[in-house]
Amino acid sequence: MPSPSPRSRITAMGHYQPTRVLTNADLAAVVDTSDEWIRRRTGIATRRIAAAQESVTDMAAAAAGKALAASGLEPADIGLITVATCTAIDRCPSIAAQVAERLALPGPVAFDLNNGCAGFCTALACADHAIRAGAAGHALVIGAEKMSDVTDWTDRRTCVLLGDGAGAAVLSAADAVHSVDGTVRSADGAAVGIGPVVWGSDPTRGDAVRLAGDWHPYFAQEGQTVFRWATGELPAIAREACARAGIDLADLAGVVTHQANLRIIDVLTRRLGLPDHVVVAYDVVESGNTSAASVPLALSKLTERGTLPSGGPVLLLAFGGGLSWAGQVVTCP
Repeated sequence: MPSPSPRSRITAMGHYQPTRVLTNADLAAVVDTSDEWIRRRTGIATRRIAAAQESVTDMAAAAAGKALAASGLEPADIGLITVATCTAIDRCPSIAAQVAERLALPGPVAFDLNNGCAGFCTALACADHAIRAGAAGHALVIGAEKMSDVTDWTDRRTCVLLGDGAGAAVLSAADAVHSVDGTVRSADGAAVGIGPVVWGSDPTRGDAVRLAGDWHPYFAQEGQTVFRWATGELPAIAREACARAGIDLADLAGVVTHQANLRIIDVLTRRLGLPDHVVVAYDVVESGNTSAASVPLALSKLTERGTLPSGGPVLLLAFGGGLSWAGQVVTCP
């Protein structure tokens, strides 16, 4: 078994999106809506839609394969793989087990995690805890969704929101020391790794976002309830995540929230008073709401494009069905 580690860190990212682009004009041809109506309420311009034969496993494996290749690790190095998803049709074997087979991982613990749109940040924290406990030396954490499977294409309130895709991160044990101020830092004094998670739920608002009933259920939400909760509660959660990581909001390199709605992201970042140098993810504009895939998808894109500096602290913050939330500060790979 690996030795316990004081911290884990993200060493590589990868993402995947289907080739089909669904525009607002495309939607206006099949439902009573318009590009202006969609952009004004959601900020979304396009979203990606998987082919009929393309599964959650297909997308998860594609993103995970890219992350594993970028990490330089061998398949045998991965001791844990978890997939955050709420749209998996297969209950057993898990999507994680299927991805492990495709990537020829020889024997990791493999499980799926369903915490709605907060799933990736929740799974990231679970993998971080496992590495710090010595239960794994390296882990693959994936967020993958085929939201088009659970979309009511006759409901203009929700069908304009949703898209498909996957994002993945490789986590590894990080060499670090505790500094005099109690934070975990590398030899050069920079903060490293994955900060303490801030997570929880409000079950009294559990019906605000839902996929309930026999398969196939349709995605449904109480939009105003989600908007009020997110813009009212998330600023305090964001500040707590930064405080637990020992970093000021002004020192962040970037913020990647769940890509639910451009209006929520704008209100949240404004209430946090972020300085101009902080990069904010707006992948929702081109990808729509991809649920548990949205945070890793957006982070991977920003990393690949070089928009976020390697080694910079990035706040991840997700929320969704349950009503659940999870967030942490991570060091950009």
